[in-house]
Amino acid sequence: MKSYTAFSVFIFVIFFLLLGAWCSEEADADDLAPMEKTEQEALYSAIQGFVGKWWNGSDLYPDPCGWTPIQGVSCDLFNGLWYVTVLNIGPVHDNSLSFCFISPYKYPVEIPTENWWKLSESLESLEFRSNPSLTGQIPSSFGDLRKLQSLVLVENGLNGWLTSRIGHLVQLKRLVLSGNCFTGPIPDSFGELNQLLIFDLSQNSLSGPLPNTLGSLTSLLKLDLSNNLLEGSISQLGNLKNLTLLDLRSNNFSGGLTKSIQEMHSLEEMALSSNPIGGDLNSIEWQNMDKLVILDLSKTGLTGEIPESISELKRLRFLGLSENKLRGNLTPKLATLPCISALYLHGNNLSGELKFVEPFYSKMGSRFGAWNNPNLCYTSALVTTGHVPFGVKPCQAEVTLLETNSKTRLEDGGLNQNSYFATSLGFSSHSTDGFWWLGGLLQLIMVLWLNWFL
Repeated sequence: MKSYTAFSVFIFVIFFLLLGAWCSEEADADDLAPMEKTEQEALYSAIQGFVGKWWNGSDLYPDPCGWTPIQGVSCDLFNGLWYVTVLNIGPVHDNSLSFCFISPYKYPVEIPTENWWKLSESLESLEFRSNPSLTGQIPSSFGDLRKLQSLVLVENGLNGWLTSRIGHLVQLKRLVLSGNCFTGPIPDSFGELNQLLIFDLSQNSLSGPLPNTLGSLTSLLKLDLSNNLLEGSISQLGNLKNLTLLDLRSNNFSGGLTKSIQEMHSLEEMALSSNPIGGDLNSIEWQNMDKLVILDLSKTGLTGEIPESISELKRLRFLGLSENKLRGNLTPKLATLPCISALYLHGNNLSGELKFVEPFYSKMGSRFGAWNNPNLCYTSALVTTGHVPFGVKPCQAEVTLLETNSKTRLEDGGLNQNSYFATSLGFSSHSTDGFWWLGGLLQLIMVLWLNWFL
């Protein structure tokens, strides 16, 4: 029995070793698989466009997809040949091309314009990150990369107008062109990217109105157009029902809050601050946007009162309504928002009493801002000295001293100084102000006369 068990173990070990050798041979065969010639020529042409014709890849064995690959270049094996699927260029990858971008001011480099079509059947992702010396326009030949699913050009020195041929990349799911120096309008053709999930053109100098075609991007999850010079209405965005993030901060959008926004039920983050949008905050039924976590409407010129419906946004963590023209009293229900951690209301025309209790001020600390609302005050009885809201005065009943010629009204009794004196002498508080002193004088004379006779 023991010999049988030992034999079985021996057979198992031999099988395992043979299997490992076979897998190793397969892996070696993959590493030594040739790269498709046209793919290699296209890749080398792109690299030479950055570093010069002297580079020929002679130090790579057997090619960029073999044992000595270029960091930032990824390949997939198809029908026994390597094809380039991902090309990432930039110091963030510490690849062999990073030395091209060491001196951004002395040695500017432009993206080569030729031979991109040779990668059109395989390239799925193209990224250029953090290369300030990478200047010039996006080549129109990028429009030939019809299999491209991700185009990321972030924090480079690229400039000029955006090529409309990007709209030909109909398989794109991610388009990120942030942190460059692009100018001009957003091309209408971008509305044809109906598979797009992430769209980020932030931190450029793009201008003009939003193209109406953007309303066709119904698959979009994240839209970031912040920090540009864009203008006009945002009504065309109401069709983006799947959007979870909408960031339009620091532009020149106007025309009020479009009602279609309240139909964007998937929105979790909406940042519209620093735009002259204007309009009434009450024009939106905020309870319909119950997935909101971040709502930033600061510096948007909004008017009206703060609606109670905002207090129904139970997931809300950040609410920014500062530097607007809002008025009226604050509902104490805002303090009952279970997740709120930052509430900024400063720089408005809010009035009345803050009826928030001390635990609210204690939790919020400096993340509650209500200063620069001249007619707003807090109830002293609800707050100790250590948790007084910054820049807000305490609510106090105005006590008026009985001073000669004073015209100050008693706030709590609704009476002026004259009616107070008349009442103290036994006359009606509704006596005519011009004759109150005459009755008092007659009463004083009668008292003195009776005392003299008695």
